[in-house]
Amino acid sequence: MAARRISDILRAMSHIFEPAPSGRAKCRGCGRRIELGELRFGERTPNPYAEGETTLWFHPLCAAYKRPEPLLETLGRAKENLPAPEALESAARSSSAHRRLPRIDGAERAPSGQAKCRSCHEPITRGAWRIRLVFYEQGRFSPAGFVHLTCRTAYFESSDILDPLLHFSPDLNDEERRELVGACTVDADPAPPLRQ
Repeated sequence: MAARRISDILRAMSHIFEPAPSGRAKCRGCGRRIELGELRFGERTPNPYAEGETTLWFHPLCAAYKRPEPLLETLGRAKENLPAPEALESAARSSSAHRRLPRIDGAERAPSGQAKCRSCHEPITRGAWRIRLVFYEQGRFSPAGFVHLTCRTAYFESSDILDPLLHFSPDLNDEERRELVGACTVDADPAPPLRQ
């Protein structure tokens, strides 16, 4: 009987924003640590392994890009307590407007020519910019292939992908970020840099 009441209470819980009480949790969106005291977003979902619910933690902007619907659902109740809620809402609305945008997991230069583009099905040549994709299933983001940077508009049905692309590409250095921004402002992928 007591277990049933606890289960009912857990089902009544909703998604939350809160400061991280420790630095142990990792963001489900970017995989990086959520630092102690940093604002985090918790998406509560049914626990796939036991009764009750579990909470998936995200940096708020990562949630806006990858889990826009749960974030928007919660944002309405918590706007007055959040820094820059308009930016979060704008990112989440943009992401939810195009069904494939939440799949963006960053950009990189292709290390080989083996991968094929999920949009045009042609090989992605070594050194060309490609966009990493993930699918969300049962609380996890799983790798889902790549798209040519030049196929971005056809695949995502939007050319406005630069912000999430840069957000999920934290390992790019300043020069690579400038190259990516430049490549996103033209229709064709620039030639890859020569490797010595």
